Amino acid sequence: MTMPRVEVITSLERRRRWSHVEKERLVAASLEAGVSVSEVARSAGIHVSQLFRWRKDLCDRVDGGSSQLVPVEIAPPAVASPAVEVPASSASPGRRRRKSGIIEIELGGGHRVRVDRDVDAEALRRVLDVLGPR
Repeated sequence: MTMPRVEVITSLERRRRWSHVEKERLVAASLEAGVSVSEVARSAGIHVSQLFRWRKDLCDRVDGGSSQLVPVEIAPPAVASPAVEVPASSASPGRRRRKSGIIEIELGGGHRVRVDRDVDAEALRRVLDVLGPR
């Protein structure tokens, strides 16, 4: 007859309480470029799902107050300059005519950004990051 295994816990093991500052520090570390969330969680001795939960809670709290609906106005297409427009005679029969798509973004403080469809998305993101929070 085998005896069942019994485990005796001799210490008072409690959950660790993380301060708000510690949580923010770990979340900020996990949001840095090139950093693995798993590595940050492992170094702090927590499960990766706990760190993702803190990230979600913190980001929801930060984004909650800043999100607003803004009015959008669809304007009639602007007349394209002759340099942008491709003449019909020079277009090859197999190619479609290129349309010029202009996007105009009005930001607070009188800032206005106009871009065409060939804008570099990363460059536009940098411009909007600089102009946006003001």
